[in-house]
Order: sequence, then structure tokens, then C-alpha cells
Amino acid sequence: MINIRVMTINDYDGVYDLWINTPGMGLNTTDDSREGIAKYLRRNPTTSFVADCEGTIIGVIMAGHDGRRGYIHHTAVLPTYRNQGIAKKLVDSAMSALDEEGINKVALVAFKKNALGNGFWENRGFTDREDLVYRNKNIHALDRIDT
Repeated sequence: MINIRVMTINDYDGVYDLWINTPGMGLNTTDDSREGIAKYLRRNPTTSFVADCEGTIIGVIMAGHDGRRGYIHHTAVLPTYRNQGIAKKLVDSAMSALDEEGINKVALVAFKKNALGNGFWENRGFTDREDLVYRNKNIHALDRIDT
């Protein structure tokens, strides 16, 4: 049986294993470390979710907000569990949790080369913003991990 529940730091090992074995993920050794995820979950304790099947993490969505906008990060479902509505349930859970916190708009970033992921987000009603340029700057050097 698959259970969707709020993510805690105790889920980290299973979540990280899922991320590192999911093609198309972009991780780094600082923000996605146990300490980095613990900090994120302390700031956003009710808006990230895992799909658990008999003690194994088979899906995850990290979501949070800054008080104004919601953000979704690192959503993944094990390939053998895809096309069962698990990702949709994870997204619905995160969107409901963000709504309960008064958030009215949610953004996410997906790699252009991730056709599967982009198709999923389009099917969930997330639109491509052609009027924006996404920019970022590292404050500290980050060791990147592409899966």
C-alpha cells in the first residue's frame, strides 16, 4: 500500500537514494546534504511529502514558500511506480499544503532536457513563462551532481 505523508528528516536517506537514482535530477553536495535538507524542512515543515510503500520511499516532492510565492523542488517517483498517479498525489498534497498557508502562486524550475518532467508539469497546469529570464548566482562554490 502506498502512503503519502509529510516528509521529515528521517526520510532523508531514502529520499536521497531516490534522487541519486533518478535520471535528470540536478543536485549539489551542500543544499541537498542532510544538513541542507534539514534546514529546508525546518523552514517548511508541512509542505514537503513522500510516497512510502512498505517502508521504502518511492516518491518525493519538496515544496516551500517565502511567505509570498510557493516553490517546488526535486520531485521524483521511482520508474517502476510511475503512471499510477503517485506524482499527481504528491503535487496535490504540496499544493493543498501551500494553499493552507495562504500561498496563491507556485513556481518551479525544470531542466529543458527533461522532456518527461516538463510534460508532467504541463499536464498539471504549470505553464512555461517566456517573459522571464531565470538567473542565479552561487554565494559559495557548489559541487554539482547530475543524474
